[in-house]
Amino acid sequence: MSSPFELAQNPTEPISAVKFATSNPTRLLVSSWDRHVYLYDTHAEPGGKLLQKFEHRAPVLDVCFGRDDNEAFSCGLDFEVRKINLETGEQTVMSTHAMGVRNVRFSVEHNLLISASWDSTLRLHHLSNHANFCAVRLPSKPFSISASPTKLVVAMANRAVNIYELDKLAEVARTGNQEVVAVEPWQQRESSMKYMTRAVSCMPNDAGYSSSSIEGRVAVEWFDPSDESQSRKYAFKCHRQQVDGQDVVYPVHALAYHPVHGTFATGGGDGVVALWDAVAKRRIRQYQKFPASVQTIDFSSDGKYIAIGVSPGFEDGVDDVPDGVTKVFIRELGPTEASGKKQKESKESDRHQLGGVKAS
Repeated sequence: MSSPFELAQNPTEPISAVKFATSNPTRLLVSSWDRHVYLYDTHAEPGGKLLQKFEHRAPVLDVCFGRDDNEAFSCGLDFEVRKINLETGEQTVMSTHAMGVRNVRFSVEHNLLISASWDSTLRLHHLSNHANFCAVRLPSKPFSISASPTKLVVAMANRAVNIYELDKLAEVARTGNQEVVAVEPWQQRESSMKYMTRAVSCMPNDAGYSSSSIEGRVAVEWFDPSDESQSRKYAFKCHRQQVDGQDVVYPVHALAYHPVHGTFATGGGDGVVALWDAVAKRRIRQYQKFPASVQTIDFSSDGKYIAIGVSPGFEDGVDDVPDGVTKVFIRELGPTEASGKKQKESKESDRHQLGGVKAS
């Protein structure tokens, strides 16, 4: 395993998201509370190269690439969803929510941009018609969204989870006229965890998703509503440390699935990143502790790199932000570093087996 390297010219305030480009595995977007989106070539030179940064009117809470590696979308506390031309720097406001916008996701297959706001709505922007969009009301405030090839998972307050079919959302968005539309979710669920959901991430094989909570737990679930599939779902404890004989629990801020092997990574308030095999219910490995809370992670599209956004999470109750702990790290993964355990190995018990229990 290679050691991670730190990107040069990091953001000056906490990092909200890191996102690799769809086709270029070294092109990375970073959004920050310092009101900027940063574009890097992570391997242009030692420490990577900052190609450009794009100023916003308020802290930026999320960012993603669009139809190609020269288009991006951002959102944040200015209530706006923006399109950014990464070549020219031009920014276009796609729509404006009534409150801060927590997430943006773009589905290349459906040409569909989705934003999720604390005003308890989704905005659907079909890029065949930039002027039009529509809104879908949610039962409560969204905390995290994630898209698989065919589904959108929305994790909300009150432990609510809505799962939508992207085909249906795209069809509604094509004829949108800036109105509120009624879209029934494909499934409505209640979180398997007792406490607030922090992050959600879909499996790349379109089979299900994982979610994490503020109370150091991760749940793994499958889309298939059959009793057989639902009996396979489980939750487990993670990101906990023994301090003076006490079990200290940290929030799991970040989740990301490996695009090739289907394993997933978690990042916690303990400053740790771990890799897990969802099927074998095993921890594959855990990396060295980072200098602050792990807020966000993402794998490159070819699965060769992982980006890790580290910022103060204030889990220790200290409000002062130490200098030099807001960083983005890039790790190059070995060919089998993120691969799952072999079937015969998964049947063996060892100290890294998950304390998973079936979720009720």
